Amino acid sequence: MKRTVFARTAAGSLAACLALGLAGCGAKTESTASSQTAESAPATTETATAETADPYAYLSDFDYSSIFDENGYVAGVTATDYVTVPADLKLTLSEEANTVAAEDVDTYINDNILASFEETVEVTDRAAATGDTVNIDYAGSIDGVAFDGGTAQGYDLTLGSGRFIDGFEDQIVGHTPGETFDVVVTFPDPYENNPDLAGKEAVFTTTLNSIQETQLPELTDAWVQENLNQELGLTSVDTLKSYVEGILLFDQQANEIYSQLNEQLTVAEELPESLVKYFEDYYLLTPFLYSQMSGATLDDFVAASGFENTAAYLESIHGYVESAAHQTLIIQALAETYGIVCDTDTMNSEFMGQFGTNDTSSYTAQYGETYLKMSILNNLVTQHLIEVANA
Repeated sequence: MKRTVFARTAAGSLAACLALGLAGCGAKTESTASSQTAESAPATTETATAETADPYAYLSDFDYSSIFDENGYVAGVTATDYVTVPADLKLTLSEEANTVAAEDVDTYINDNILASFEETVEVTDRAAATGDTVNIDYAGSIDGVAFDGGTAQGYDLTLGSGRFIDGFEDQIVGHTPGETFDVVVTFPDPYENNPDLAGKEAVFTTTLNSIQETQLPELTDAWVQENLNQELGLTSVDTLKSYVEGILLFDQQANEIYSQLNEQLTVAEELPESLVKYFEDYYLLTPFLYSQMSGATLDDFVAASGFENTAAYLESIHGYVESAAHQTLIIQALAETYGIVCDTDTMNSEFMGQFGTNDTSSYTAQYGETYLKMSILNNLVTQHLIEVANA
């Protein structure tokens, strides 16, 4: 037996005990003055550009619910065969864990709720500063002669980002929207983007069109009613703050509880093969989707990321697979110990609190019902442990 590392995951997350995945990226070409690239990513295997023989093609039919039963348990597995839950399990919660600061509630609302509704507005009544996103037109020339790739209109640029050659962005700072001015820079030598320009001085006639700012909506009862009532049933700023306080309180309490579980629970060295295979496939799913997008096999895709093959990639993420299996077994072992299940009625009654909606259809279509039950079971067990600790 060995002690596990049990990490609390965010409440309400659909990947309740899951995380991570290998991400790939592509790039697009920008103007001569710019030096950075942008990323793009696939969403499903339906966007694949070509079919290739791949021993991991079965992942295109990955079923999130395949391993879980009607109560949210791992089907055919008795978790207490793998997890030792002490008869004298001792759980306590500190005053700090049971208290949420008002400023934490406000920060959460600003960063996680209002930020989702932020709007970009154009500012024209002040000078540009480092960190601003500006919209510019520019036309570059060397000795009065325009060159390819040196002209753009309506280009959005964040000043200080380093996307353009040295000195370009700094010379926009201090100008106000509507101004046209010259930006004088010297191309680096060597300059791989266009060797013909290396070391040459260029003049970019630049017009600052606007400065773009993001603004959060004003938090009022009317705003809450308009934007959060239908999905969350919230009607005022006070109800929103109470809702957020509950989320933060749960997370604080859960983190402290889980630290104590780490100290008192042990997990067997040998884990159920079906559970390990499930999480291996789970973590392979994202790179597999990217490989399909590029028309490559999964082996070829992970090789391009520096791994010898998929087996080597799996070896590198073994710790994540093991951790996910441990967490799933621990939650189930505690559920078995306390007689907690997540049947369909329980799922329906608890769904709103975890996913912020009463409509289960889109979630069940994507993840399956028993996966959702597993996720909700996680919260039910945690809530029970909190109640035990506070008793």
